[in-house]
Amino acid sequence: MNAPATAGMLRALPAEHRQRLMHCAREVSFPQGTRLFEEGGRADRFWVIRTGSVDLDMCVPGPRAAVIETLRHNELVGWSWLYAPHAWHLGAEATSPVRAYEFDAVAIRSMCRDDPALGASVAEWVGGVLAHRLRSTRTRLLDLYAPCGSGGGRRL
Repeated sequence: MNAPATAGMLRALPAEHRQRLMHCAREVSFPQGTRLFEEGGRADRFWVIRTGSVDLDMCVPGPRAAVIETLRHNELVGWSWLYAPHAWHLGAEATSPVRAYEFDAVAIRSMCRDDPALGASVAEWVGGVLAHRLRSTRTRLLDLYAPCGSGGGRRL
């Protein structure tokens, strides 16, 4: 795989694996303000955005959830579907009208188990996205909660 794992699915997966996944895709749309999922909920599907934007958020002390990252065209929405216990670690909300490809997590996990090469490609893609999201979450939480004047960028 030549592209970084954080790249969109079109660049991150070999053509054969991408085609197999897209064969399982279902086109969906969400109006602005739709909650795609909540932290702790059952992660039974995932999406790749075609148009629009989705905010990933996290419950933190205060009146509302903290936005961790905004996702757009060709980005993966949801990684928790791949890793047990298959429960969402963040929340997600459409911040504009969204059109996306939706995938059934159980079906894709089954395909990955049946085809180790596909499974490895998907795990590398999703794992790269996961690593990026963890870095984004850490940075955002430091922005929100680092003591004033601490520089916010201190390494732990």
